[in-house]
Amino acid sequence: MLLGKNLILATKPFAKEIRSRSWFHTISTLTLLVLLLVGTLLMPVIALKLICSIIAGLLLIRMFIIYHDHQHHTILTKSTVAEVIMTIFGMYMLSPTSIWKRSHDHHHNHNSKLFSASIGSYPIVTRKKYLEMTRFQKFTYLAIRHPITIALGYFSMFIIGMCLRSFISNPKKHFDSLIALVIHITVAVLLFVFWGWQAWFFMFFLPFLIAFAIGAYLFYAQHNFPGVEFYENKNWVYEKAALESSSYMKMNPVMAWFTGNIGYHHIHHLNSKIPFYRLPEVMKHFGELQKCKVTTLTPRAMSACLKLKVWDQETNQMIGVKGL
Repeated sequence: MLLGKNLILATKPFAKEIRSRSWFHTISTLTLLVLLLVGTLLMPVIALKLICSIIAGLLLIRMFIIYHDHQHHTILTKSTVAEVIMTIFGMYMLSPTSIWKRSHDHHHNHNSKLFSASIGSYPIVTRKKYLEMTRFQKFTYLAIRHPITIALGYFSMFIIGMCLRSFISNPKKHFDSLIALVIHITVAVLLFVFWGWQAWFFMFFLPFLIAFAIGAYLFYAQHNFPGVEFYENKNWVYEKAALESSSYMKMNPVMAWFTGNIGYHHIHHLNSKIPFYRLPEVMKHFGELQKCKVTTLTPRAMSACLKLKVWDQETNQMIGVKGL
């Protein structure tokens, strides 16, 4: 039975990309994405435009996971071509490299710590802290974690959180956030003016809305689920946080493909150098990783995750706020 650091060390043979597979997944995903986006313009009827738009939104999620792995230096390292592609894609997805890498690395290094800055993750307070908050503080805290805020991740997490807040906090360091936002708005306006509302809606707005909504929820639910553990900083251990505070989100094969196996989140947090396409292989190889905390994308499971608001230190569990 492998535990702790020994388990991390045991996964190291899988923390090696297969270069040809990395390029295949990148090129095939980008090609399909471009074809579907073009399809939103060329399809003769709205129903077909809608289908292309929805699939394009799902492909944006898959490509974002590929970008995410590249930012972890997990795949396509030391490739100038890949660096150019990923830099452009990061800007396109309102997640330029400067802010995405800084915030996401912080998330990995502080996952499930109770009293660290909520950089790159949803804020979490204890029951005691929540009861001490003012009415406005409670409103603000709950608004950030509200299902509508998560569903509108396009605006809340990416336009405001990733781009506006990062640029305002440090204009020099995150100037690329402003560039990404300006390009994004310019493209939206040009599409609307020169190609009309259908081009703007199906090629631009809807794919982003779908991708960011699903992405925001996945990120939320993989660290806010029944059975999740949170720790005071002094009791925090990296490998324990990875396995106890990150879920395995069980999905059907189609959704697992579109989300780039991000459902194997406990394994990703244990060793972020494992390429996304090798995560199922690692799960099968280690029985220890199969004994994990599971959630799904069923309405019941999603409702259970969204009801969780604060950490009760007395019962060591996440709870709602009704009745507090």
